[in-house]
Amino acid sequence: MKISYSWLKSYVPELPDAEKLCDVFTYHLCEVESLETLPEGEKIFDLNILPNRAHDLLSHQGIARELAGQLGLKFHDATPMYKIPESLPTKLQIESQTDNCRRYTGRIVRNITVGPSPEWVVKYLESIGQRSINNIVDATNIVMYDCGQPCHAFDIRKIPGEKIIIKNAKDGEELELLGSEKIKAKLKNSDTVIANADDMTLGIAGVKGGLHSGVQNDTTEIVLEVANFDPVAVRKTARRLGILTDSAKRFENDLSPTLCDFAMMELSALIVEMCPNAQFETIVNFEQKPPENLRKITFKTAQINNMLGSNISDGEVVAILQKYAFNYTQNGDVFELEIPAMRLDLWSINDVAEEIGRIIGYDTLAPVIPKIDFDKKVNEKHEKIMRARNVLLAHGYSEVMTYSFAKSGVIEVAYGTSGEKFLRTNLSDGIKKSYELNRLNAHLLGCDEIKIFEIGNIFLEKNVEHTHIAIADKKGVKEFSVENFAEKISDENNLSQILLIEKITDTKIFIQNFNKKHFSKKEIFSAWSPFPFITRDISVWVPEHTDPEILLQIFVEHGGELLARTPQLFDMFSKENKTSFGFRLVFQSQNKTLTDEETYTIVDNINNTLKNKGYIVR
Repeated sequence: MKISYSWLKSYVPELPDAEKLCDVFTYHLCEVESLETLPEGEKIFDLNILPNRAHDLLSHQGIARELAGQLGLKFHDATPMYKIPESLPTKLQIESQTDNCRRYTGRIVRNITVGPSPEWVVKYLESIGQRSINNIVDATNIVMYDCGQPCHAFDIRKIPGEKIIIKNAKDGEELELLGSEKIKAKLKNSDTVIANADDMTLGIAGVKGGLHSGVQNDTTEIVLEVANFDPVAVRKTARRLGILTDSAKRFENDLSPTLCDFAMMELSALIVEMCPNAQFETIVNFEQKPPENLRKITFKTAQINNMLGSNISDGEVVAILQKYAFNYTQNGDVFELEIPAMRLDLWSINDVAEEIGRIIGYDTLAPVIPKIDFDKKVNEKHEKIMRARNVLLAHGYSEVMTYSFAKSGVIEVAYGTSGEKFLRTNLSDGIKKSYELNRLNAHLLGCDEIKIFEIGNIFLEKNVEHTHIAIADKKGVKEFSVENFAEKISDENNLSQILLIEKITDTKIFIQNFNKKHFSKKEIFSAWSPFPFITRDISVWVPEHTDPEILLQIFVEHGGELLARTPQLFDMFSKENKTSFGFRLVFQSQNKTLTDEETYTIVDNINNTLKNKGYIVR
């Protein structure tokens, strides 16, 4: 947000130089994105106000009060200078038909003259990058940038019967909005609008006013709007329509409904200054519910020190509270702090500790690792999961993780992917797909067989998660609860029935050891190709006792760069003083999909080399 240095000084005359304020902002409040000096000498801060303080710091008054408290300077309250004529009776009516309007304050002002704004108003607005429009519109903008409360003015000619209705929009309704560019908004019934008694929409609540209901050059009577709308509703509407106004920015970060009173007073005072003959009618107020009592937080300095790792005294806490003009009582070492209505960020002792730490400066706190004394506690469920995982890994299973969403189930998610909008009710469906994908890619993985498992949560009922274990191998898929699986694996007989455990022949041992010897070598990692692979099997008769390493060297030498992995031995048997070796070769390109002709050429070269050595290719 852009903040004018001169504007701040109108509230805190004793402020130090703008350059020095940058350090105050940086160390105690927020990031200063830039400090700009305008041609006429005005200095403008661009502050990155975070959402936790947007309710009070997206305004010059909010920043000025913060600086006054931080620096211990006097804040000049201009309220006593506001002079507003005595109010006349009014016929204005306000009706709310939606819960999204928390408060609505309206006031009719007659006998106004629309024209240029005073020089100081134009200067203030232009210094923060805003365009001066006319005195009435400028007054509403000055109030928003000064105290943070958005305001609006309607031409009373668009409000027959002088009745304003706050309600939900109609689906498909269109509204042309104020602005230098013509914008048409297509509304939904979830949007909140301001309308008149004839059902004409005057504006989108908290976002932007309608083009034909605003102040015109010939307007002489207006209705001032100072309202408070639900932050979530305003944000949803503004974001959906792509209309990100300064008004919506403030409402979506929440504002205190009590701010409406001050904003209406300040707006009325500005109009009196610009239109001395204006006639003001009584303020009409709608409140969804009575204002809540001021929050109170009780704390001790020792608690604050314990949270911050600081060593501040009761006297230092008192000094901080007094500088920020907080109302409080102190009874011994116990403070009871009364939270101002504008400070929507202070709710608990943790917030008070954070506030005091920010004020004294976190750079003044010594970084000390806290001492944490606690007895070791065993998480039984975690222990069962870890034991199951270790048993499965020890028996050659690999862990996978599958998608948590499914096509059907008990719990539907609000914004799931198309076709999979439910949380899964089992692991079996997902691990079946995973097994099949891994089985098809087994040659690339260098695996003789695929054995996988998954440990994850399933959702059989609302607000309850069940942790299951699913295993998949060539015998099929089995699924258990963690507790049930833990019981079964405690017995070796049950374990052999659950897992894929078979007797291995000598030939299989030779093949496994041969492949293990080559596939266990550490290789430089290269990204998996996005293109499909092609496998080719080569079986060859060689004299008995021939070392298969000789064949492997031929395959690697002639396979070239397209040979994706070390060839895998998958078959071996002997007959009549000859031995047959079967190797599987996997070809894959990083740049394209291979054709059969490209792999045939490589395989032909390998076969010719084998024949030249006197081997018989089967």
